[in-house]
Amino acid sequence: MNGLNVWIAGADGQLGCAVRETLSGNRAVRVLTSDLDVDVTCLEAVEAFAGENSPDVIINCAGMTDLAKCERNEEKAYRVNALGARNLAIAARKASAKLIHLSTDDVFDGTAKRPLTEFDQVNPLTVYGKSKLAGENFVRELASRHMIVRSSWIYGKTKNNFVSYILEGLLMEDTIYVAVDQISTPTSAIELAKFVVKLIDSEEYGIYHASCEGMCSRYEFAKEIVRLSGKKVNIEPHAAGENPSVVNRPRYTLLDNFMLKVSGIYQMPDWKEALAAFMAERTSG
Repeated sequence: MNGLNVWIAGADGQLGCAVRETLSGNRAVRVLTSDLDVDVTCLEAVEAFAGENSPDVIINCAGMTDLAKCERNEEKAYRVNALGARNLAIAARKASAKLIHLSTDDVFDGTAKRPLTEFDQVNPLTVYGKSKLAGENFVRELASRHMIVRSSWIYGKTKNNFVSYILEGLLMEDTIYVAVDQISTPTSAIELAKFVVKLIDSEEYGIYHASCEGMCSRYEFAKEIVRLSGKKVNIEPHAAGENPSVVNRPRYTLLDNFMLKVSGIYQMPDWKEALAAFMAERTSG
């Protein structure tokens, strides 16, 4: 990792912040961030930044992740999630840089009843999932040295995630209703960032699933958040789709970190252990 220029696109987002934190203090890496002055949807701006800074590695954490906003503004979702990925892939190819591109479990349709590997067929149903898959396709086509990392139910220190939603609900609600029939794995942004940083020095390429180990429903996830918070609130299960105003994620998107297992390059922690560590740090902070 000595002397590498690492460009984090989306450095102010949930995962971008975690990657920056993980790399902080590493004098062997020069971290490049561009959120304030480079729009990833503008190819000219992306190429200009890459030309001026000569990144060795580009980590694409940029994304439009709000499902409802993606449904309301399909063009913007594709500009950010697909065109942005294309532009970074073009810049990576021109700079001979490695591209680490973050994707999602929403590229699957949720109809499977078993853990999904990197070799299972994708079939996104939402605009968010479709635009992220389009981004994956651009990365595969345009950047020869690429790693596509899919993860699930990511939470971190920024506010736009399920953990913050539940914790905010504890302050305002007597009862919180949570889907019992959406199944996947909560993944700590800081734990995912540790894997992403591991990839900087790796010669592994291709698609990797990297979610925390284990599985749960959204309801079980919420119950564990409340238990760790020490608060008293009633968590009630409900079926996804009962609220027509909410865009629902696919029902079953449990990722199998199959490539991590067969390559032996990394082991993600159990989701409960990662959540406990996150909540402990949040409380102490």
